[in-house]
Amino acid sequence: MKIPSRKECFGLIKKMDMMDHIINHSIMVSNVALFLSIKLKKHSPNLNSRLATSAALLHDITKTRSFNTKESHSETGGLMLTELGYPEVGDIIRQHVILDSYEIHSPISEQEIVNYSDKRILHDKVVSLDKRLEYIQLRYGSKKEFKDHIHRMWSNTVNLENKIFCHLDITPDQLSQCITSRIKKQDWA
Repeated sequence: MKIPSRKECFGLIKKMDMMDHIINHSIMVSNVALFLSIKLKKHSPNLNSRLATSAALLHDITKTRSFNTKESHSETGGLMLTELGYPEVGDIIRQHVILDSYEIHSPISEQEIVNYSDKRILHDKVVSLDKRLEYIQLRYGSKKEFKDHIHRMWSNTVNLENKIFCHLDITPDQLSQCITSRIKKQDWA
């Protein structure tokens, strides 16, 4: 399995001319994914932290251009990484908005970690699921079909949060404090 290095990820980010606020968001999603994948390793020993963090860092790789093209950035980002020779990363990126399946009793996957991590970051801050949902509803929920879609997605995300945190020694409310202290120790530059 090929996984892009941190340097390669930032090279792709630069090449795609991602907006600064999207880069900052992606770095935070990657920090949450790293924290969760390390903490969950005891329960899910096959978790690949490098895979989760690289995919999290690149999850919005085509989002900047999607503002003009109106493309589905999860689909095109996944396709882009697959075509670059990183199919596992591409599959995670493709599922960062909506997972292919939500299975409560399966081992926790990198797809679930990245999907959940993205749902906990509003801009570049760790927030509760409720606060993130409020933002998503304001930003994307003006049409009936989006409202229904958001409601289903959110129900699944709450179940995913329960699945993840039943294996951790912290609560979802404590995640922000854990990530804040971790960021100070990491050099993403």
